[in-house]
Amino acid sequence: MIQAHELEVRGEDGHTWSLAARIPSNPQTSLLWLPALGVAAKHYLPFADTLAARGIAVFVHEWRGNGSSNMRADGTRDWGYRELLTADIPASQAVISDACPELPAIIGGHSLGGQLACCRLALSPTSANALWLVASGSPYWRAFPAPIRYGLPLVYRFLPWLARRRGALPGRVIGFGGNEASTLIADWARTALSGLYAAKGVTEDLDAAMARIDVPARAVVLSDDWLAPASSLQFLLSKLPRAATSTIELDTQTLHTTADHFGWMKHPDVIAAHLTERTSSGTSHPCSMP
Repeated sequence: MIQAHELEVRGEDGHTWSLAARIPSNPQTSLLWLPALGVAAKHYLPFADTLAARGIAVFVHEWRGNGSSNMRADGTRDWGYRELLTADIPASQAVISDACPELPAIIGGHSLGGQLACCRLALSPTSANALWLVASGSPYWRAFPAPIRYGLPLVYRFLPWLARRRGALPGRVIGFGGNEASTLIADWARTALSGLYAAKGVTEDLDAAMARIDVPARAVVLSDDWLAPASSLQFLLSKLPRAATSTIELDTQTLHTTADHFGWMKHPDVIAAHLTERTSSGTSHPCSMP
């Protein structure tokens, strides 16, 4: 039996959102899942249901400015990685810890969510026992194959300019992300141009902290994913030299759906099977929902 819950989370600055939860009767571990840029939590519910059927208590985070979040980016309201990494993600983790205090914790994500899962672990190494990445990788332009990489620096300079000019990135209009905060796009573009993780207002050296992460990491790369090709994933994983990493590449035939950046979300069974292989702890503990 799988229970569905929407848990309200409130941040210190008045930000509120719903944490979408899918809880099996006797879960063996918990997972905080971080979405891709501009993707609402509800789109990961098929993935959450599939994982819950395999004994994982799944909690899907909602990015500030998307879906159930009470904030929207505009010329008067802005945020960046700092708010996501030091306020919002910790608040979701606190709700999970209260609900499932005895379960080992996994943090993972899709695309930008995978990157920020790494950054969150860097800032709080004891907040999770494992890391899962799906269709994720660094946006660093040199980590992409030719010829696509040659045009990326121009894109990475244009998007922050557009976001500053408009007060927020009109992602729905240009076909990249959602309506995204200006500082968030600036933080993302900084990594995309330099290959280094940093955030306005975060004083910690994120790359140095990522190098100290020593939890096991599982990653899935999709063969036709030009947004997160294998080379960009490997560049991201190279920042985790102490983590025991396991990577698998899946194609359309194996997935039974398109092996691109988003197609797997509607048909997540194969990816869920790979992620949960040999994850059983041998014990289970019920979660207490409010």
